[in-house]
Amino acid sequence: MKLVIGLGNPGRRYQETRHNVGFDVIERLISRWHFSEEGRNQFGSVVCDGQIKGLKTLLVRPQQYMNRSGQPVASIMGYYKLTNADTVVVHDDIGLPFGTVRCREGGGHGGHNGLRDMFRCVGKEFLRVRVGVGRPPKGWDTADFVLGRWNDVEMSQLDELIGHGSDAVESIVESGIVAEMNRFNIRDMRTSKSKEEPEVQEA
Repeated sequence: MKLVIGLGNPGRRYQETRHNVGFDVIERLISRWHFSEEGRNQFGSVVCDGQIKGLKTLLVRPQQYMNRSGQPVASIMGYYKLTNADTVVVHDDIGLPFGTVRCREGGGHGGHNGLRDMFRCVGKEFLRVRVGVGRPPKGWDTADFVLGRWNDVEMSQLDELIGHGSDAVESIVESGIVAEMNRFNIRDMRTSKSKEEPEVQEA
């Protein structure tokens, strides 16, 4: 079984914000693979189960705020006896340009409060799909930027970005992290020759 966690904030207020792109990827996977859209409330998360690439998979959206994501995830992992190696976390990343998706295992939290709390509750050696949302414009507060809504240019490309993030999750489920690091970490929506960029402190 694989556990795929999308990080975000619950509630309508945070829909269509950069910080919720992890939720957006989960919702795309639910639609692609015909999971039950409603899911069930379990351990402080909305949990949907089904299959991706023939493998039983749980798609999870924690319903605590971002900085308290860790405990709901830890509870689900404990209940289903899953390890970090079984877990894929999808999250926004200001250290990557908009349109970029990167896969990795472990690494730092870069100031991301959802990852910070995950590290505290379950450790950091889980698999990650980093979805680039770009850096805040000069003079912008980082929190205001990630909690802000996509601009018009981003909205015109958002469907493709969410699809690219969903592709990465599917490939990790099917082939594992090493194969997908080799595949996804050498291309993005802007160029096929982009290089890995460092994680950047959010706040």
